[in-house]
Amino acid sequence: GKMVQPLKKVKIVKKRMTRFKRHQSDRKMAVSESWRRPKGIDGRVRRKFKGMIPMPNIGYGSNAKTRHICPNGFKKFLVANVKDLELLLMHNRIYAGEIAHNVSTVKRRAIVERAKQLNINLTNGAARLRSQEDA
Repeated sequence: GKMVQPLKKVKIVKKRMTRFKRHQSDRKMAVSESWRRPKGIDGRVRRKFKGMIPMPNIGYGSNAKTRHICPNGFKKFLVANVKDLELLLMHNRIYAGEIAHNVSTVKRRAIVERAKQLNINLTNGAARLRSQEDA
């Protein structure tokens, strides 16, 4: 059958696509790019001087209608076993299952099979499903 479609496809608009880079991460190897809030007493970035890098704040937040929605129009729901899939039975137009990374191939097959019966979308349904001839 045809894959289940999301309930309503709303265009996702992000206010800012570029990541917030940590202050001085371009100067020092020890300072990684992942954002940390500047906390120094004299910090120019913290005091929001003109020409400094922007800091993340609540104004950059996403539209509540499209928050946590993947490009395919679904929200993700982590699934570790077949029983977890049953939770999505009534919500298969809003949530797509995502099989947890530590689920074995055998259990993955069962989850994918049951998802097909319940008409539930899986984000990573094709992962680790190759037939085990070499094993």
